[in-house]
Amino acid sequence: MAHALRQELSDRENPCELVCLVRMRPELKTIDAPDALYTVFDRPSSPGNLGTVIRSADAFGCRSVLTTGHAADFYDPQCLRATIGTLFARPFAALESMQDALDWAASLPVRLNIVGTSAHGTCLLEEVDLTGPTLLLVGNETFGLSKGWKEHCDVLAKIPIQGSASSLNAGCAASICLYEIDRQRRQAVPAANC
Repeated sequence: MAHALRQELSDRENPCELVCLVRMRPELKTIDAPDALYTVFDRPSSPGNLGTVIRSADAFGCRSVLTTGHAADFYDPQCLRATIGTLFARPFAALESMQDALDWAASLPVRLNIVGTSAHGTCLLEEVDLTGPTLLLVGNETFGLSKGWKEHCDVLAKIPIQGSASSLNAGCAASICLYEIDRQRRQAVPAANC
């Protein structure tokens, strides 16, 4: 491939010589196994944050990541780079609306506990039982979860923070929540002697 074309396709100063063609996955059809942990990112605007959520979802055993509303593109180069390849390890889907996500969740053979995240949550994250089937909701970077999503939550949890910031970056908050879910689930299993 000509150097000029590689430069055009890349947003880097020194583009990589590796180029590949991939087929985009069908969206919701691949998300059919009830592995009990899913993440919905509500209207993410930053492809980097979306990629961070995908990477953390993969690291902590989340079955898939969905977006709702007008959202960053899963295939945006910044998102792909932030996932460091984990985008292709888990199913994902961009859904038009909250209702599409709720309809999908209702179609699963298990009922998911819908856990929203908010700086104004009614209880601390570690106080929520996250060991059962869970749908974790992460809000938009600027506006948080929509009013509609908040109304559909079984619980609205907050991460206790200190300092002058009123909230955390959405990608960081999602990572902390996914870690806490994984921690609780690992704790529920008797530990082996190390």
